[in-house]
Amino acid sequence: MMLLLDIGNTNLRWTLSDGGPPGEVRVLRHGGAVPLDLLADWERLAAPERVVASNVGGASVAAAIGRTTQAYWGLDVEFVRTRAHFGALRIAYADPERFGVDRWLALVAAHRLVPDAALVVDAGTAATFDLLLADGRHLGGLILPGVEMMRASLLAGTRIPRIESEPTDESWAIDTGPAVAAGSLQALAALASRLYDRLEQRVQAQPSLVLTGGDAERLIPAMDRPYRVMPDLVLRGLVEVATGDAPGIG
Repeated sequence: MMLLLDIGNTNLRWTLSDGGPPGEVRVLRHGGAVPLDLLADWERLAAPERVVASNVGGASVAAAIGRTTQAYWGLDVEFVRTRAHFGALRIAYADPERFGVDRWLALVAAHRLVPDAALVVDAGTAATFDLLLADGRHLGGLILPGVEMMRASLLAGTRIPRIESEPTDESWAIDTGPAVAAGSLQALAALASRLYDRLEQRVQAQPSLVLTGGDAERLIPAMDRPYRVMPDLVLRGLVEVATGDAPGIG
């Protein structure tokens, strides 16, 4: 049994896998350290054989997790790193170390799960958009602030008061709070639609649009292209790397 960790900028996701699809996923805010709820859960957990992790949350949380797994089970964390090639998958970046490991793992999983070309949208603290051909060639991608970061930056740079609000079912709003809320979602959804259409033109076939990340569900009302939600895509990528020939384990 493997313990899988997806350490993001804000949240930590963990689950167990016996080499198959990830089990139930627990999501916790880490704040650069080990969440207390995580310690409580792991105290009741049977010792795993391996701990495999993706980390974009920084060195402090990685070190804290490593100390915890050593103390609990005498296990070092196997941190996955981005590689230029994994099977048929080929990253477009000249320097793969500059391509986030979470984005890479999402592509690893998408290439395994989706038979055609795909646009992978990971809506987290940052929102990333990556285009992948059916043969495994990564065309590149784009990055925007995520939903909360987009809203926070607007409020910080203006005199608009902070009004906690979610958008209505309309594409536009009739008050400031809902206008800010709707604007952030519509911006991400509009870029997804634009890239989807460009990819469709490129491959002359309907691609797949895959939504993942903590805010994937929030984007659904704004989406106007066919999509599928895979909230555990990074964890699925971890399973692929951990059970393969391990070229991505660092």
